[in-house]
Amino acid sequence: MTIDLSPQTQWKRVPIGSVVAGLYDGPHATPKPSDKGPVFLGIKNITEDGRLDLSEVRHIAEEDFPDWTRRVEPQPGDIVFTYEATLNRYAIIPEGFRGCLGRRLALIRPDESKVDARFMFHAFFGDDWRQTITQNILSGSTVDRIPLTKFPSFQIALPPLSVQRRIADILSAYDDLIENNTRRIATLEEMAQNLYREWFVHFRFPGHEHVRMVDSPLGLIPEGWEVSTAGETFEVLGGGTPSTKNDDYWDGGEINWYSPSDLTAAGSMFMTDSSKKITLLGLHASSAKMFPPYSVMMTSRATIGVIAINTLKACTNQGFITCIPNDNFPASQIYYWLLESKATIVSVASGATFKEINKSTFRKLPIIRGDASTRNRFEELSRPIWGEIETLQQATRLLRETRDLLLPRLVAGREVFDLPSC
Repeated sequence: MTIDLSPQTQWKRVPIGSVVAGLYDGPHATPKPSDKGPVFLGIKNITEDGRLDLSEVRHIAEEDFPDWTRRVEPQPGDIVFTYEATLNRYAIIPEGFRGCLGRRLALIRPDESKVDARFMFHAFFGDDWRQTITQNILSGSTVDRIPLTKFPSFQIALPPLSVQRRIADILSAYDDLIENNTRRIATLEEMAQNLYREWFVHFRFPGHEHVRMVDSPLGLIPEGWEVSTAGETFEVLGGGTPSTKNDDYWDGGEINWYSPSDLTAAGSMFMTDSSKKITLLGLHASSAKMFPPYSVMMTSRATIGVIAINTLKACTNQGFITCIPNDNFPASQIYYWLLESKATIVSVASGATFKEINKSTFRKLPIIRGDASTRNRFEELSRPIWGEIETLQQATRLLRETRDLLLPRLVAGREVFDLPSC
């Protein structure tokens, strides 16, 4: 498909305040917590790539909701954004959302007669807008912020409304495919984890009715199953960091070297890339060991219990524990055992400045290991689920790469070019 965004004279730079129906900031306080009720949006609920992540939310009581939405109640199509501390995060309020703005969040209500909300949202990820934000950052003693009083005067480049809608349609098609894949991945992950929980936590595996329960150090378990420790069940590795000043350790590196931020930023079950690559020389100079593909990595300090699986040979820094699967305890069972054991793992962590679980403590954690037949059957059922998750993650990554290549060209109004099919 070919799209003609020329001539440039069709594009105009206008103050953003002239094309919005309202600009509102959130409260400068925090409501009392509630177990249920409307969502109290926080910075953590807005992802770097522009999604509203409501997997972990803070609630506000119904009786408090009117007070916290007196200035504005977010509506579908509104754009929420961060203006302090963590900047340049934006998300569109979806249908069915009910909540209020949290601290350090603001909201734009586009005037749909002048600007397409989806175009404006995508324009916020373009180079022109990012440069505007950079030029207006106020650096404080603790955090950076952008002045909301000046925000309406910030310039935004807009083509005619019809062109805005065409551009928004193109980019939103990619966003919709990415969101659909994300939902499918979440469903598949939930299916596999629920299966593991049924079989290995609640002991409701196929044929459990005919298996006698026997005593163990962890209580009653099915006959033929056993209790062991993590260290007895699979190999446990730590990580390390060689000198970052030695270029020979890093320049031209080909081995994925993970830090915790790689996992927390990606939020993916399968990891194919790291932000840094280490050389063999650097690997030998560190205390890290290279481990095989489809080992299970878990962050072990500060933010404990973020879990992912590497798809290539890799190593990590010292903020990890890596579990090496084997024929008796495959990666799938390590992964779901870690997920189910997160509360226990966090509870045994220690440290004055930040919590950490060391390898010695981790190796002593108890594991209930099913009999060979049950383990093998679970592996047969989980393997195709994992295969589909990995395929969907690869497709999503390609969609994001394509969208991110198109976005700056489309929102900047560059010349005619051919668009790939999405």
